Amino acid sequence: MAQTVAVLGTGKIGEALLSGMLRAGWPPANLLVTTRRPDRAEELCTRYGVEPVTNQDAAERADILILTVKPQDMGTLLDELAPHVPADRLIISGAAGIPTSFFEERLAAGTPVVRVMTNTPALVDEAMSVISPGSHATEAHLVHADEIFGGVGKTLRVPETQQDAATALSGSGPAYFYYLVEAMTDAGILLGLPRAQAHDLIVQAAIGAAVMLRDSGEHPVKLREAVTSPAGTTINAIRELESHGVRAALIAALEAARDRSRELASGNG
Repeated sequence: MAQTVAVLGTGKIGEALLSGMLRAGWPPANLLVTTRRPDRAEELCTRYGVEPVTNQDAAERADILILTVKPQDMGTLLDELAPHVPADRLIISGAAGIPTSFFEERLAAGTPVVRVMTNTPALVDEAMSVISPGSHATEAHLVHADEIFGGVGKTLRVPETQQDAATALSGSGPAYFYYLVEAMTDAGILLGLPRAQAHDLIVQAAIGAAVMLRDSGEHPVKLREAVTSPAGTTINAIRELESHGVRAALIAALEAARDRSRELASGNG
């Protein structure tokens, strides 16, 4: 934690990482931030005691650069950074769909790049961050990424060839659950419950189910069967889900998300 880390493009995810690093013990003096707007820079300085700098200053002073700008802005940012980034800087990219080769081609030869796909539960320290090394990244570089993203949740290392699948499953994953909760809340209203009560019932059911999945070690089929009594309410609901092709729709949805990630990687934004 003696190293200096700069978060470039400090939006919601960047701020979540920043706050996570501070909670994990990183000194504010070792953290730099860049933003587009001066008022945002002042806000981060006041809230966390970190130093706002320019992208050029960040490139020259930080040991680790975390790039959290939108994928469509990454090329412009790299053009700005390239003349100022020495080959020993660790670059961590949080941009969906952009391969490590995109960075390696634009920066000094041998620059280590680590690609990370995190998700919005980073805002509540429950992220799942999927980490992949570029061709010049070492175990030490991966450990740095684990330390940083471990402050806002869990981390998992995968080959970069699996990043598009991880993006579809985990990066976009929270949205699928929000969609399901929205639909189930509407169903609760249809069944006669007030919206607030329906929402609370569904959210707590989701939290309880997630904790059981995480802590029990049981296969989801076994947990589902424990709720599904013969000729009971649950099996009737499951029958309707199957008859409407919900399982197939979910598989198709994740395939579509994976394919879009591949399109972004190929530059078809």
